[in-house]
Amino acid sequence: MRVALLSGGSGGAKLARGLLDVVGAEGLTVVANTGDDAEVYGVHVSPDPDLVTYWLADAIDERGYGIRGDTWEVMSALKTAGRPTWFRLGDRDLAMCLVRTELLADGRRLTDAHAAVVEGMGVGARVLPMCDEPVRTRIEARGRSLPFQEFMIADRAEGPIEGLEFTGAGSARPTPEVLAAIAEADVVLIGPSNPVISIGPILAVPGMPEALRATSAPVVAMSPFVGGEVVKGPTRLFCDHAGLEPDASAMVGAYGDLLDGVVADEPVDGVPALETDTLMGDPDARRRVAAATVEFAKSLLR
Repeated sequence: MRVALLSGGSGGAKLARGLLDVVGAEGLTVVANTGDDAEVYGVHVSPDPDLVTYWLADAIDERGYGIRGDTWEVMSALKTAGRPTWFRLGDRDLAMCLVRTELLADGRRLTDAHAAVVEGMGVGARVLPMCDEPVRTRIEARGRSLPFQEFMIADRAEGPIEGLEFTGAGSARPTPEVLAAIAEADVVLIGPSNPVISIGPILAVPGMPEALRATSAPVVAMSPFVGGEVVKGPTRLFCDHAGLEPDASAMVGAYGDLLDGVVADEPVDGVPALETDTLMGDPDARRRVAAATVEFAKSLLR
């Protein structure tokens, strides 16, 4: 069983961890959003690919990001030196970013550079950046245009949001590895990540929607909404900007003809749907949701 999963941050990463138990490392490829990437402290940070990788390595911190048990000596030293530290990276997290940055400086692709992080964390599944070209999510709010990380962390995601742009997306293309993963998959899943700012940048890359339409595998999305509410993070803020209600039907409308089915904790009309508890708060729940999602997707034939 070969599963390709399109993922942003927390929700998609949890599903990826459940899928690892269900289909194994050889069967899992995650295509991760790189619109949140940033250059901080002289290193290239890839928050979503790293988050997925740390979940797959069983190394995720209890905060839901970063590496469990990390230390903070570099941040402490920067703070003592009077440098801004609003973007906090633990020492081991920073080391993985250094691995990636060194390879990028040597002219390697982002795909190859992040593969070294995946290997360094002892992960056997593939975690692929959505593209090698730089794509950056920018947010317009209160008369200012900010990079995504600065808006979310330094500005504390203070809305209302006035505009949203995926700069560089028009010049980007899915990598050969991403296209092959989608074309060769038995099942393609869109994780329960923010449909606007986590999955949106992936679908904004020219060639990505076409690849999803062309694959012979069923394409199934999992709703990020639970009980008509956002589980965590800024999903509601960005859905409000995009005019999306926090329910699975609105998500289906956002993805349009890309989908063959949807998994949600509520009834959904107009598309084949699996209604089930989608909370993934512990390992058993992640395995259960992943297994049910794969079985449902397998039942849908294009």
